[in-house]
Amino acid sequence: MIDVKKWIKSHEGLELKPYKDTVNKLTVGYGRNLQDNGISPEEAEFLFKNDFERCEKELNEWAWYRMQPEGVQCALMNMCFNLGMPKLLGFKRMIAALKNRDYTLAAKEALDSVWSKQVGDRAKDVAVMIREGK
Repeated sequence: MIDVKKWIKSHEGLELKPYKDTVNKLTVGYGRNLQDNGISPEEAEFLFKNDFERCEKELNEWAWYRMQPEGVQCALMNMCFNLGMPKLLGFKRMIAALKNRDYTLAAKEALDSVWSKQVGDRAKDVAVMIREGK
């Protein structure tokens, strides 16, 4: 008996980054047509869980993150999730202020960024959390 799953996978191939298929549809994985089919809520939760855990692991590598109160850590987690760790590390003046526990300055630095202009109210919420820790 043929292993039909293995057979289909061999024809589809595995692509871990989105690409345009032969009919110009955005596709990922083993031929998942994202453009027409999207993903299920369960798949979205699975992806979110993995991304959240990756951010948590990456942030915990940094002493300046671990020394922060819970509310500030939550704000940094939000930024990391949205930006990715490499871009978050680009907030050098904000990180310096966090190291000095100057939360007013750290919040100001978060808002004084291209990211803040791109995400609007999200940045304001994050800045309040950094400033007040709640």
